[in-house]
Amino acid sequence: MKSIYYVGLDVHKKSISYCVKKLSGEVVDRGSVAATRPALDGWVETLPSPWQGALEATLFSAWIYDHLRPYADDLAMAHPAMLEAITRAKKKSDRSDAEKICDLLRCDLLPRCWAAPAWIRDLRRVLRYRNALVRQAVRAQNRISGLLMECGEEHVKSKLHGKRYFYSLLDSLAHTPESAIELLAYSRGMYELFVELETSLRRGLLRHPRLEERVALLRTIPGVGEVTALSWTLEIGEVERFSSIGRAVSYCGLSARQDESAGKSKRGPLSKQRNAHLQTILIEAAKLAPRYNPQLKAVHEKALGSGSRNRATVAVGRKLIAFLMAVDRSGRPFTPRTKAA
Repeated sequence: MKSIYYVGLDVHKKSISYCVKKLSGEVVDRGSVAATRPALDGWVETLPSPWQGALEATLFSAWIYDHLRPYADDLAMAHPAMLEAITRAKKKSDRSDAEKICDLLRCDLLPRCWAAPAWIRDLRRVLRYRNALVRQAVRAQNRISGLLMECGEEHVKSKLHGKRYFYSLLDSLAHTPESAIELLAYSRGMYELFVELETSLRRGLLRHPRLEERVALLRTIPGVGEVTALSWTLEIGEVERFSSIGRAVSYCGLSARQDESAGKSKRGPLSKQRNAHLQTILIEAAKLAPRYNPQLKAVHEKALGSGSRNRATVAVGRKLIAFLMAVDRSGRPFTPRTKAA
């Protein structure tokens, strides 16, 4: 039986430090390699086989994981926050980090995290770009309103997104300098471009064959729209990886930080260890969903009676996650519960 070799990788934008060890802990090789595909191809050929590897999940890790996965018996992605807590040391360097990751893998103590399939990462990138376009469109609209206020022109901000209202307003500006009118027209052009691109990307995602059926099922929940369903599908990925609703709530950033010591437990604000993209979407959805979903409305009113409006929104968000998980796991349309007679 061939012995397994363990490889720890410390990933950076331009270079990758590595450490190769046997099961006994003996160092076989260590060094660094350029973070390029040709360099990695040449480096893999020098590795003893069979080998298992691990690397920290960073912005640059996904393509490296995809490139090296076919060569390894097993390749793991390490959770960065948990890895930092385990490997915190007085002396820190790329070389020592690679060795620590290698040791954690060799001793089966590596805090693994889920690595999304390539197709999910590709579509998730499109969705996040769509979200960025929405933010840019809002900024363009705010710039338009700011220019109008700066020039003392009366307007209804809630109607500025309307094409007819904006251009009729632009034609009626009698005291606005020509330079400001040009900037208003430029800002409007940017706003329309962002909206057009956002619509195109969103419709493309909704028509994707791997998302269409799942998104349609999630949208049977009253109060869940296109963006909420798309965000849940692509940010959660495989719903089976969450063993409970509580774990999903924690991942979505709607659980409070817990500090327990000497038998005393305290709850703090919402934890910062979360999927920020999904948290933002769910909070926005939780503000609107009670208008369309009687069950969520009841949750909101009950929480509002014993706490602040923000806590009521979080309570609705948690219940919404429970609904999303139930539909996603069952593969059946949402059916509201009816009270027993």
